[in-house]
Formats: sequence, structure tokens, C-alpha cells
Amino acid sequence: MATSNRKKGAELARMQAGLMRIATLAELDTVVSHAGRASDFEVVEDQPTFCGNARKKAVETAAHLRSLGVAASDLVLADDSGLCVDALDGAPGVHSARYAGPHASDRERIDKLLAALERRSDRGARFVCALCVAMVGDGDPASTTPIFEHEASVVGDILEEARGSDGFGYDPIFAPAPHELADAGLASPSDRRSFAELGATVKDKIGHRGKALAALARFLSKQTLFSALDRNERQG
Repeated sequence: MATSNRKKGAELARMQAGLMRIATLAELDTVVSHAGRASDFEVVEDQPTFCGNARKKAVETAAHLRSLGVAASDLVLADDSGLCVDALDGAPGVHSARYAGPHASDRERIDKLLAALERRSDRGARFVCALCVAMVGDGDPASTTPIFEHEASVVGDILEEARGSDGFGYDPIFAPAPHELADAGLASPSDRRSFAELGATVKDKIGHRGKALAALARFLSKQTLFSALDRNERQG
């Protein structure tokens, strides 16, 4: 996973349990410390779209891990995600993590966003997650290309105050729309709980990252099936 964010790594590992083993860059340090520290590497996220940033992180991280001797067959999973608020013309968008400054806390980012929406009735928003997967490979870094790309979103509204503690980022102020909740069996239009109140099980199922990872799971399952069929054909 092209991040040192342990919370994000834990969330991804939980949602992909049984499908793949996920390690963050920080966790890889114990494996590649003889050649350098994986977590010392950082990609400048300067692309205008979530997909662009995810692609850049996947490709550049693959090249870096290749230089540290990570197995060529390993995959690099990169994501870029954020919150897009209608009344703010899509902000904070790709700048979600840096919305209140590069070292701001989740609480500071939330406070800034709530202040920007003060006395606003139009509070529609969507969480977006773009995933990109690239193979570490063993060739020219410039030739590294993604093998999977997908963007997913979940729509809802920004609450007037933060609620709940089971989540991170903007989770405490985002309430998913009723039709999104219906996919988790919670179809009550009056249910205005935040992601931080709904908990991990619901968020994993209807959240932006959960939807994107479900698409990745389908892709990887197909690759496994095709590999098995090809192997059987060669043996048969």
C-alpha cells in the first residue's frame, strides 16, 4: 500500500481479508531495512484529479520499491481519496488531507469545513476514492504502467456538527444518503448518522473505499481464474 498511514492500511487490510496481504510503507521497513527505508519515500501529490494522484503514487512507489529489492511480482496499491462539497465547488477535493494546512489534525480540518458551510442549507457532498495498482516489476521505471484503475464514490450531506468516534478524517461530519444506506439494509430516510457513528461494517460496504476495493477484488479474482485456466491448458 503506497502510504505510511497505518489507519488507512488497517482499513484496507480489514476489507481485503483473505484476498491479499497488505503492508504499508512503514511496515515494509522491517523487510527492506538492509537496502533503505520504504517509509522515507514520499510522492508529491500535485495532480488535479484523484485518479491522477493515485496513478502517480502507484507508479513512483513501484519504482522506489524496485530499487529497494522488493519482489518484482508484488503489487503496489495506491489510493487518493477525499471529500467534495457541492457548495464549495468541489473543495476540499484532492486537497482534503491538506485543507487546513500540511500538519493539521482531523479536528482542525473538520472545523475549517464546518466554518465554511456555516448557515448554508446546501450541504450535499460526496466521498471519492480512486485506486490504482501497478506491479513492482524489474524493468525500466519509466515503462511501469498501471494494471488496474477505478474510481468510486458515496453521496451524502455534511452535518452541522461532528458526531461519533468510529472513523477518521471527515467521517464524523458525513452522513450518507438514504439510497446509499439502503445497500446496507438501513433504508430509513430519517437515519442521519455519520460514518463515524455507523461504524466500520456499514462504511466498508457502502463507503467510497469499500466500493473501489470491491471492484479491485472482482478484478483480482478474474486474474486468478484466468491464470488457473491458462495453467490447466498448458498442463492438459
